[in-house]
Amino acid sequence: MHVIQQTFSVPYSYEVFFTTHLFDSGNPLLKNYLESQAANNLSKRLLVIADEGLIKHHPNLPAQIRHYCASVSGFELAGDILVIPGGEAVKNDMPLFYSLVDAIDQYSIDRHSFVIGMGGGAVLDLVGFAAAVSHRGVRHIRIPSTVLSQNDSGVGVKNGINYKGKKNFLGSFAPPAAVFNDAHLLTTLDPKDWRAGIAEAVKVALIKDAPFFEWLEANATALANGDLPLMQELVYRCAALHMAHIGGAGDPFESGSSRPLDFGHWSAHKLEQLSNFDLRHGEAVAIGMAVDSIYASLLGWLDQAAAVRIVKLLQQLQLPVYHPLMENKDGVPSPVIKGLEEFREHLGGRLTICLLKGIGVAAEVHVMDLTLLDKAVETVRSLS
Repeated sequence: MHVIQQTFSVPYSYEVFFTTHLFDSGNPLLKNYLESQAANNLSKRLLVIADEGLIKHHPNLPAQIRHYCASVSGFELAGDILVIPGGEAVKNDMPLFYSLVDAIDQYSIDRHSFVIGMGGGAVLDLVGFAAAVSHRGVRHIRIPSTVLSQNDSGVGVKNGINYKGKKNFLGSFAPPAAVFNDAHLLTTLDPKDWRAGIAEAVKVALIKDAPFFEWLEANATALANGDLPLMQELVYRCAALHMAHIGGAGDPFESGSSRPLDFGHWSAHKLEQLSNFDLRHGEAVAIGMAVDSIYASLLGWLDQAAAVRIVKLLQQLQLPVYHPLMENKDGVPSPVIKGLEEFREHLGGRLTICLLKGIGVAAEVHVMDLTLLDKAVETVRSLS
């Protein structure tokens, strides 16, 4: 028998920048980055794809982008800025996905050019996936425009779209070339979107950083009411914890079956789908965290007072902690329970659910007791 074995590693490096008014002519941050990436004596292209909700609230942005990019040496805009719908529905729109791939082809976006995605997490997921599968991967830059995308999804390495009702069934691990978080873009968010993004900060604090959780408790009312300087600190701390996990976990592309950053998510993904995405992702995650925290206390892992404290914080942040879809009806299990099997399939191995042993202390289980889970749902309902 003859065997030839090949082993190699590929280093990835990218930066997350924090700024305000990114496309202001007096802000050189993006210009300096692009010019540092320019190819000698070659003019490359920038294909900008923007969330229509973002453009609606910042109608002067396309003109600002065109003016700003005209001053960047070594790059030129590829045609008009593509404005596409936002929200989770775009991840179910295969014709829209193919239209982005066609645009990358039409405008000759090669592997030395950039696709720039601007918008919420769903748009960034879609744009990143289109970039990842074109030419086996063209470089993409993310400019997140929501709290959720600036502090969590937009700074990670995953892209994806939904398929046959299954969230992120089609996707890729394709790190961005860079991420630019512009705090000014958060100022026009719907209050529900503002608060929904805070849920992911609660999540990462619960599994990794007890002092951060205490900071969230101390500032919950101001955060829920739109305090921008506090939100900037929240976004930075949350993004830093997220980035540290990606680089320090030893499994950035999730080849194993453990996803500790998905605390509260097994039910959240299913809740989003079953509610026809009336529930925002962060809202569904808040419900999932409330139920899983109470479940952990019933399991004897988490102190009951701590579990109630978690639910109280979510309520102070004006996030939902309960939804009727979580209930059993007339002896028929909640349809959300199907999310456990779908979660196992998505992980590609045995079921692995992140729970809490304390605030800031995460642990994993591979089996969920459905009787205890029903009791947890009932307890959360009574607390809500």
